[in-house]
Amino acid sequence: MVNDLSLEEKRKKEKENRKNTILKAARKLFFERGFKSVTVDDIASKSEVSKGSIYLCFESKEEIYAQILIADNLALYKRLQNFAATEATTSQLLLEYARIYVNYFLDDNELFRILMTFMLQTGHMNLTEKQNAELIWSTNQNINIISEIIQGGVYSGEFSPVDNVWKMQNAIWGMLNGIISLYLFTGNPIKRTERIHSTVKESVGVIIKGLKA
Repeated sequence: MVNDLSLEEKRKKEKENRKNTILKAARKLFFERGFKSVTVDDIASKSEVSKGSIYLCFESKEEIYAQILIADNLALYKRLQNFAATEATTSQLLLEYARIYVNYFLDDNELFRILMTFMLQTGHMNLTEKQNAELIWSTNQNINIISEIIQGGVYSGEFSPVDNVWKMQNAIWGMLNGIISLYLFTGNPIKRTERIHSTVKESVGVIIKGLKA
């Protein structure tokens, strides 16, 4: 019985390791070539496994793509979970959220390009309804933290009442992504991080000033 369990655990671990190898290889390919031009054969070659092994782990290229984003969205959420309840002024929380969000993609700019591809080309990716729903849900978890921060500022009196918190959170999230997009893949790599952070800090500062008015 013990040997049977050990064998089953070993098989599960091997499958998990194979899945991670495939996801890592696919991430590189999606970054280099874009979603549409990458095939399952390409992913099999890059990950050094058979095409059949890929289909034992995933139903399709779309599922691989979705799993990359969902896993990374959840990893970011773990960093930000309960963030809005941190002891600090709301202005400090908003600036710190922006800093963490930017650093997450500076540490992994492949993920940022994959995220933007999903946001801009959702209709062309043939994701299943379930995959699309899971991706949107995992993305929204991270965006909704902005609303929690803003609402906390309104309740504390630091911010003036906001007519539509949902629109405000999306505006801030869109601004962060816009600044990252503007500088992440261009210019001097040495100055890139400083430029993104300084631009984000200035931009969030303007929004904070407006929220306090």
